[in-house]
Amino acid sequence: MEIKITVPELGESIVEATVSRWLKKVGEPVAAGEALVELETDKVNLEVTAEKAGLLARIERQAGEDVQIGDVLGLISDDGQASSAPEADKNADEPAKDSPKSATADESPKTAERATPVAKRVAEAHGVDLGQVSKAEGETRLTKQDVESFLNQQEAKPAPQKPAATEPSQRSGQADREERLRMSRRRQTIARRLVEAQQTAAMLTTFNEVDMSAVMTLRQRRQEAFQKRHAIKLGFMSFFVKAAIGALKQFPQVNAEIEGDEIVLKHYYDIGMAIGAAEGLVVPVLREADRMSFAEIEQAIAGYVEKAQNGSLSLDDLRGGTFTITNGGVFGSLLSTPILNPPQVGILGLHKIEKRPMVVGDEIAIRPMMYLALSYDHRLVDGREAVQFLVRLKELIEDPETLLLEG
Repeated sequence: MEIKITVPELGESIVEATVSRWLKKVGEPVAAGEALVELETDKVNLEVTAEKAGLLARIERQAGEDVQIGDVLGLISDDGQASSAPEADKNADEPAKDSPKSATADESPKTAERATPVAKRVAEAHGVDLGQVSKAEGETRLTKQDVESFLNQQEAKPAPQKPAATEPSQRSGQADREERLRMSRRRQTIARRLVEAQQTAAMLTTFNEVDMSAVMTLRQRRQEAFQKRHAIKLGFMSFFVKAAIGALKQFPQVNAEIEGDEIVLKHYYDIGMAIGAAEGLVVPVLREADRMSFAEIEQAIAGYVEKAQNGSLSLDDLRGGTFTITNGGVFGSLLSTPILNPPQVGILGLHKIEKRPMVVGDEIAIRPMMYLALSYDHRLVDGREAVQFLVRLKELIEDPETLLLEG
């Protein structure tokens, strides 16, 4: 009995996938629940498992093929027998029976009749196509002399000049130095969504800078005790998550979305954390982040980073989100304009911390400074609210004890 391996439900709004790779070969035994094939979707990679034990009898869809929900990927045989390949495939590698010997380039049916055996041997020895050789006037067949005359004429022709190596318009040899790779489904989706974000939103970016001295001092003072108690380091991101939530509570338009001709104000705070993975940017979500402690935020982020690296993020990890934070500073970015993550109307960009001379009171002091960027949808968020949002976030970071007092 054969059991079909089909494309399962892929998740909300996902109807198509690409076969990434088969984890089993035809004829190999499989156990119930064992992963057989990996599918690549817009958001995550999914493994399709075996419903029953048996042999992988047939592969219907190869790596790189697009499939939809319900499509048959392959067959499992629970009687220990691999099914035969389709007739077209089975006969593809078999030579045709009773077919005449195919003619070579220098021995087509036409030339075979009009060339002497010696002429054929000379032509074969020099790789000459007899179809290009002309016979002498009055002769009925090509002779050895005809082939030799053709060879002499070819040798007398000047060799074609090679294009100058310095000629800028020439592309000779470039093809050997180029590599073409199939764009992954996730990269295609990222590209499409980024273009859609720019085309559908009135996107603007406003900037500010924040003095990180207070946060750095607090981290240094509390790091050892925090790490000993929670088994994780106290990073910068938990401070910014808490500060962003504080600013979002004061300016709820930044935590909203546009749906038709309505504004949807969200009184919950699911904060997306942009993480750079090998296959492209992913944005897992901290659910109810306003109810999370500093330690819970740091642990959740660390877990998402690990999942992103080993490709184990689930659709639930990525679903939803009301506001996003992206940290280009980990890659050395000093300043950037982050792109919105639709349908969200705000995204906060963090950057590298750099010591700079600043005026503090009436004196010049060296302070660790960070540029902040808020990209927002001007259809819903006015410039005034965007600027005030960043100012409030700056105040909370520069006085981190307020984060504790305000919860």
